[in-house]
Amino acid sequence: MARVYVSTVVNARNDRVWARVRDFNGLPNWHPAIAESRIEGGEPADKIGCVRDFRLRNGDRIREKLLGLSDYDMFCTYSILESPMGVSNYVATIRLTPVTDGDKTFLEWTAEFDCAPEREADLVASIGGGVFQGGFDALKRGFGG
Repeated sequence: MARVYVSTVVNARNDRVWARVRDFNGLPNWHPAIAESRIEGGEPADKIGCVRDFRLRNGDRIREKLLGLSDYDMFCTYSILESPMGVSNYVATIRLTPVTDGDKTFLEWTAEFDCAPEREADLVASIGGGVFQGGFDALKRGFGG
């Protein structure tokens, strides 16, 4: 099983960052790779089990299912149902933790998945560096960091 871990610090209070990240349908509002997103069946974006169907700017389509969401613990866990990446059993979590020294936020984004062994290094690098770090960099810019 492949594993990805990326972390960062954003120069904003965790409640402000969480307000942007918690919306399971809100990726186009903060992640530069996402062109559009919708929740299937018109369900609320914070309903466990809802499915988001989104398109990347390159035209690829991905469907993901919300597995867990906690405003108290500030995390969101989801799985990939369909994607062109060639992964299976993909489960990821984005988690926020307050940094009390200076009202900052520590963010972690993790994923585990199965894939063909010869693709593992490339997928870990592209998910970690492109998807996760790309999202974090956008959040940092969005909060003035």
